[in-house]
Amino acid sequence: MKKSFVIAVSIVLLACQQQSNTDLKTLYSLPKKLKEVSGITYFPETNTIYTLEDSGNKNAIYAINSQGKLSRTITISNAKNMDWEDITKDKNGNIYIGDFGNNDNERRDLCIYKVNKNQLNKDIALSEYKISFSYPEQKEFPPKKKELFYDVESFFEQNGSFYLFTKNRSKGFDGTVFIYKIKNASGTQKAVKIGEFKTCSNYNHCVLTSATISPDGKKVALLSHDKIVLLKGFKGDLFHKGSQTEISLNHFSQKEAVVFKDNNTLLIADEKADKIGGNVYEFKLK
Repeated sequence: MKKSFVIAVSIVLLACQQQSNTDLKTLYSLPKKLKEVSGITYFPETNTIYTLEDSGNKNAIYAINSQGKLSRTITISNAKNMDWEDITKDKNGNIYIGDFGNNDNERRDLCIYKVNKNQLNKDIALSEYKISFSYPEQKEFPPKKKELFYDVESFFEQNGSFYLFTKNRSKGFDGTVFIYKIKNASGTQKAVKIGEFKTCSNYNHCVLTSATISPDGKKVALLSHDKIVLLKGFKGDLFHKGSQTEISLNHFSQKEAVVFKDNNTLLIADEKADKIGGNVYEFKLK
């Protein structure tokens, strides 16, 4: 969300603007009407991305073609955009909307919506089902300021489960990330904490805003405003038990969305803030 984006020092931002990285390639600008893109997912068959916006925006998802043109707006008539923070799909092409933005750690209505693939050619669509969930470790709403661990902007679906990576908003930020697992099934669930790890202690550079898993299931990419945290070499879904590598993008902006295009290529989108961003980029992993 826009209020979560803080530019630490203008001098640092200018320095980032002056750097170049040929690995981060601008593909196109996002349509002007999409001002607060918060997640993307990718369909290689049609070279199309689907995106959404976060709180205060419409309960809609948007299809964007390879030229960056808005090809369809799909209103989800039975879902409300409380704070839609990420979007993903399963291997069958069904889309999932993560309504779990929780800046103040106060929400008790966190959920994920499923949109069946057969609804994606409609202007007005229905969510097939809703998964409501809570975090068993959270006892207070909100918790103490040093325990604001329960915001999420990052998730993906894999093998019938969702994996959520928390956005730490705690006072004294130390980069701690919780990983939660939720079964892909209609109804109410308690999220299961399967692990935790740390990025770094600088909020602006290490807080997580989106997540994606490669088509072959061997890599997880986590996005911050200027980095990719790449997880590899894990077994099963113990993503935090493999190797963890930070990859600098040498480009500081309000990056909110990442998805694997193929096993070695990422698509990244950022919001436009202070005349910077508002684009879709391609980044090749080495």
